[in-house]
Amino acid sequence: MGTYFLGIDVGTGGTRALVIDESGRVLSSASEEHQPFASPQLGWAEQDPNDWWRACGIAVRNALAQGRIRGSAIACVGFSGQMHGAVLLDERGQVVRPALIWCDVRTQKQAEDLTSQIGSARLLQLTCNPALTNFTLTKCLWVRENEPENWRRVRSLMLPKDYVRFCLTGERATDLADASGTLLLDVAHRRWSQEMLNLVQMDKALLPGLYESPEVCARISNLGAAATGLEAGTPVVAGAGDQAAGSIGIGVVTPGTVSATIGTSGVVLAATNSPALDPGGRLHTFCHGLANRWLVMGVTQAAGLSLRWFRDQFASNGHRDSYEALTTQAANVPPGSDGLLWAPYLMGERTPYLDATARAMLVGLTASHTRAHIVRAILEGVAFSLRDSFSIFEEIGVPVKTIRLGGGGARSALWRQIQADVYQHEVETVEVEEGAAYGAAILAGVGAKAWPSVDAACDAVVRVAGKTSPCSEDSLVMKCAYASYRKMYPAMKSILN
Repeated sequence: MGTYFLGIDVGTGGTRALVIDESGRVLSSASEEHQPFASPQLGWAEQDPNDWWRACGIAVRNALAQGRIRGSAIACVGFSGQMHGAVLLDERGQVVRPALIWCDVRTQKQAEDLTSQIGSARLLQLTCNPALTNFTLTKCLWVRENEPENWRRVRSLMLPKDYVRFCLTGERATDLADASGTLLLDVAHRRWSQEMLNLVQMDKALLPGLYESPEVCARISNLGAAATGLEAGTPVVAGAGDQAAGSIGIGVVTPGTVSATIGTSGVVLAATNSPALDPGGRLHTFCHGLANRWLVMGVTQAAGLSLRWFRDQFASNGHRDSYEALTTQAANVPPGSDGLLWAPYLMGERTPYLDATARAMLVGLTASHTRAHIVRAILEGVAFSLRDSFSIFEEIGVPVKTIRLGGGGARSALWRQIQADVYQHEVETVEVEEGAAYGAAILAGVGAKAWPSVDAACDAVVRVAGKTSPCSEDSLVMKCAYASYRKMYPAMKSILN
């Protein structure tokens, strides 16, 4: 029997469990869907944390069963998950109210109040980030202001994956990468910001312990073992927020290496040796899942979500088309979509506008456009949105030598080519593109001492599978289309304001 490592990713749509061996080979994986997030009002997004725990138990048991792996063969467990969500627990460790998750943007007032109270420059100095509606702190302030009876019951604040680990182990812990998205972390010095806590009058006792991503922070409890089939006492590392874990999974750990990942949201992320700050606050600066390494990243709120929205709302023949069927149709449309443009602001937008009130647009429709044109325009519009982050990297001097693709955008040949043409740069895919769960499993392996460091682990297990070069002629078309795309947001604001 070998030594195996388990990665658990608590995503938005579901929880995934994945087992790897000491060579990085995936032995088994399983997923369990979550209940769809609730949106009681426009811009709200809530999930029941207990549903994540339910899904975790099912996913882990199924992954073990699929690989015919005994729980005792798992040497260590790593976690990843959706960032920014506010999980509020009472003194008994019970959930006080549904979690406000990352794409909930009801907190515009709280974000504006923080900026007014503290000042944007001071916020960047204290946390390396601006006050955004997505961040955990603004969600806590919303609950405090709008649901004071609930807030009075709160004794513990957790992030989504950390709540699932709490259920599995009984320990309150988080990692520096995930904590970076709370607006309560001193990202530059890798510690909770006492000054921020003082300014917002929050007790540090609400916060979990802080760990580097590969550090062992807990062990599986008897209750956790009964729920998952794992062995009580198995060590659990801190893990990382989904973006840091996903970047580890595709080897984006050294300066010059950049990832462009398209999942529900889209992220362009670069590893740096020091905190890289955008004076305009358009990018996030977070701790990476390696000690003394940081991430700088731009976020598109509705990247893959744009394609899913189109598929779900405009199904053909009364059924949902597969993503493969949609992109196959779109491949017959020329680059530039015959003048059709999509701006993917279905959930507001982060980079570069920091605007929760931004709205999506489909511009340039004619009678000759087809469903396939719209699909291609969506694929191109998402790539344009991610291109904005590359533009800011260039402004602030973040090097871009290698671009690796992840998520759904890496699995589609058409979307890979569109990204290469839009970024005007060769893009790579890796042999094992298993997302954040794979990065979490690698971190578990480092925690179990299978590899001496995260760098060494990535060198050992991450291998490039393919490269896509930009087409010079199509890149020129995309360059012109991107210039038109950049005019859409100001036009939208002039119409809606």
